[in-house]
Amino acid sequence: MNLKELLESVRRIEVRTNRLVNDTMVGAYLSHFKGRGMDFEELREYMPGDEVRDIDWNVTYRMGRPFVKRYREERELGVVLAVDVSASSGFGSCDRTKREFATEIAATLAMSASRSSDKVALLLFSDRVELFLPPRKGRRHILRIFRELISFQPKHKGTNIPAALTFLNHALARRSFVFLLTDFLHDLGAPATQSGRGTLDELGLTNARHDLVCIHLHDPRESELPDAGLLTLEDSESGELLELDSSRAAVRAKFGEVNAARLEDLDRSMRRAGVETLRFSTAEPYATTLQRFFETRRGRRRG
Repeated sequence: MNLKELLESVRRIEVRTNRLVNDTMVGAYLSHFKGRGMDFEELREYMPGDEVRDIDWNVTYRMGRPFVKRYREERELGVVLAVDVSASSGFGSCDRTKREFATEIAATLAMSASRSSDKVALLLFSDRVELFLPPRKGRRHILRIFRELISFQPKHKGTNIPAALTFLNHALARRSFVFLLTDFLHDLGAPATQSGRGTLDELGLTNARHDLVCIHLHDPRESELPDAGLLTLEDSESGELLELDSSRAAVRAKFGEVNAARLEDLDRSMRRAGVETLRFSTAEPYATTLQRFFETRRGRRRG
């Protein structure tokens, strides 16, 4: 892709995501996720309706009546887009690959966060960290994120989610909202970090330190095999080949069963880890589902 094509692609995705944000995301986004900040503002007497957990018991004991600590709410929030750019992201049976799909979703999240005056960071990873742009504000930074999402060429093919999350846990100084965009086509239980923690352990740790939302990118062909005769399937990351006869109904049924079981196991594992997960198909629009997710989070916060 030459410079002119890149700039045109950036412009197209800016226009499209800007329209999506204007049409469906207004009033539903991350500003509703902001919790109590950690900056102390004042100490005052307890009033009905104050949180009991805000009571300063030392001052209360000395003064003989209850006092509460008040905190200034954080007005800025770090939003981190962690995007899987491994070789499997290049697969697509519809009109777009998973990488292209991830780019549009991440760009929409970046644009929405920018509208809420939140800083945005970008992490691109394969089996190692390929690129990290620290949290910043401003249109120039958002356009840089768009350019990297569109044009970055990873140097490695594999996938290592634990390593990416370990990097973020060390790189992020403040609690942030981390959106992990990946296809989860790997072994969730295999240790993959120097600490020996596997994917589920690292997901749980990241969710405890930050607010982690996993966006599972799924191509429908990963669950259904077409009736296309003899096929040779290649693992894009390992190069492993698998030959099968897709004209046989039993083969297609087995393929579907195996992948349905994989998705069920993934869902159980993510629930067990306490990590919120959204699954998006490359064959379907995502904006409305994303909006409903934000509105649910907003309602949960108000409740």
